Amino acid sequence: MFAGFTRHVAEVNGTHINYVRGGSGPALLLLHGHPQTHAIWHKVAPQLAERYTVIAADLRGYGDSGKPAGLPDHSNYAKRVMGQDQIDLMASLGFPQFLLMGHDRGGRVAYRMALDHPEAIRKLAVLDIAPTLAMYEQTSREFATAYYHWFFLIRPAPFPETLLSAHPEDYLKHTIGGRSAGMKPFTPEAYAEYLRCLRDPATIHGICEDYRASAGIDLEHERHDLAAGNKIRCEMLALWGKQGVIEKCFEPLKEWAKFSDRLDGGALDCGHYIPEEAPEALLEKVLPFFGD
Repeated sequence: MFAGFTRHVAEVNGTHINYVRGGSGPALLLLHGHPQTHAIWHKVAPQLAERYTVIAADLRGYGDSGKPAGLPDHSNYAKRVMGQDQIDLMASLGFPQFLLMGHDRGGRVAYRMALDHPEAIRKLAVLDIAPTLAMYEQTSREFATAYYHWFFLIRPAPFPETLLSAHPEDYLKHTIGGRSAGMKPFTPEAYAEYLRCLRDPATIHGICEDYRASAGIDLEHERHDLAAGNKIRCEMLALWGKQGVIEKCFEPLKEWAKFSDRLDGGALDCGHYIPEEAPEALLEKVLPFFGD
């Protein structure tokens, strides 16, 4: 995976962030989702690197990035803090402005970055998410059943950590393989990376803290933005899977319009894991959007 890319670790914002870098041209930061790592981008990174300097980073709490113990209010896993990690990373690499694409949890970090650092984000693409507040406030039986982990992982430590640590591979297979496409999209190399990282108890704690923050402090930040009329200033592209939960349970463009006046997007013919399920369709959308 990631032929021609180099691997690095940067010390930023009180932790370390693992990333790979390849290509040349305008900077493009890629952020992955749960329960994965930067490896989710391996099918599209080579093509993107033909046009851009591609940075694919592991989020705080995931992959080989830092995994600090969560604070009592989970604020050190707020998307604001996780986003600051990535802002500092890109600044340290000489990219005060850059293009940004995030899938799943990485998409949540990404749109928080665009809200908090409008001067840094040139264009934003988010994959298979609706805003966090909307998803919690509009929870239905169908959504809660499909995304049960949104409610399980936020239970107080160490309850979910204990259960996940007992059988991390069962959790991984159930989570990524239980969606519409099954296990077919995941190469053995990528799957091995996800499992290696998930077998680390610190990763499991980091994942839980990510979700605990999203059910608490992240909602406070989002309510403040809505009340204040804060908007994402850059052009925004929202894509989601036609066979996924976002399509079935929410109206993503309606919800994103509350945060963006420069919005485009739609559904792709796939499920949740867009970069691995439909890499060609994703590239067809994002290459014209990001431009040269």
